[in-house]
Amino acid sequence: MEYKDYYKILGVERDATEAKIKSAYRKLARQYHPDVNKSPDAVNKFKDINEAYEVLSDKDKKSRYDSLGANWQQGANFTPPPGFENFGFNNAGGFSQSFSNMGDFSDFFSSIFGDLMGGARTQRTTKSSKGKSSFSYDDLFNASTHSRCCEGGNCHSSGNNEVENLDITQDLTITAKDLMSDKPVNVKMKTVEKCTKCSGTGSICSECGGTGIVSQTRNLTVKLPKGVKEGQKIRLKGEGKSDNYGRKGDLYFIIKFKDNEYQINGEDLSKTIEITPAEAVLGCKKDISTLHGTISIKIPPETRYGKTLRLKDLGLPKKTQGFGNLNIKIAINIPKSISTKQKELYKKLMEIE
Repeated sequence: MEYKDYYKILGVERDATEAKIKSAYRKLARQYHPDVNKSPDAVNKFKDINEAYEVLSDKDKKSRYDSLGANWQQGANFTPPPGFENFGFNNAGGFSQSFSNMGDFSDFFSSIFGDLMGGARTQRTTKSSKGKSSFSYDDLFNASTHSRCCEGGNCHSSGNNEVENLDITQDLTITAKDLMSDKPVNVKMKTVEKCTKCSGTGSICSECGGTGIVSQTRNLTVKLPKGVKEGQKIRLKGEGKSDNYGRKGDLYFIIKFKDNEYQINGEDLSKTIEITPAEAVLGCKKDISTLHGTISIKIPPETRYGKTLRLKDLGLPKKTQGFGNLNIKIAINIPKSISTKQKELYKKLMEIE
């Protein structure tokens, strides 16, 4: 078996503290988790990261790894401990001399490697197999625990003075058209949550495949209240995470405004329209689209660039009743192609000016 430098895999020094090892693991596990990273080598890197953390986070395993070095899993090149120097190992991984006076081979081997080797049958192996699993949801997403109860009280005590936050908070980007409509907004969201079948331990689990987490895609409908402001929170009760006790947290959407046509300022909207230099000087009529339908407006003569025309009651619904205003900003557009006749007229205009 190829030797793996677990310190190099996690990017830490050999004298790194438990905190640094754990921090490095969390960062790399988030980066290479298959549900997040779709690169071809992400799965193998994720497995190596978990394997490295399983050993370096356990004092006994780490001690054995540090002591045996590069040959720690290779029977062919195994360096025997004191007292066993006269016993040789052949290339097939077996012993060249008998252990009839030393008890079962498995007992001897597991006494050295413990639960790192599969199939060990001793009490020592059984005991260590109850230890830390190769992957833990709480190790990867430790930010979900707090020292006090979370918002809305939707948290579950883990029994060690920590509580698990079952709430989810994320941004919800909406347009002016969404704010104008009475229909709920359809939202498709993807969440990564602790596997409830194995409690996020990452043990052999058909639900999460041993990762400790499951990704879910949900389609939700969100009713926007009239007069909703940017930065305001909308709560969907019971749409947060679930725990093993059947408790569910809440989902909080933070409203963000983004629209390609309008600027949103409370109930008021602003949009820019373009007119030609001649239309700016002489005035004109323009048909413009609004959230209330297409209307015709009059551009007064001698309209300057940047002038704003206010159209009452053509904005967004107010919280009580009525609508805000629509502000039309004027921009003067120079045509991309100008005919010879137009250029002659501009020259005469310049002479007059």
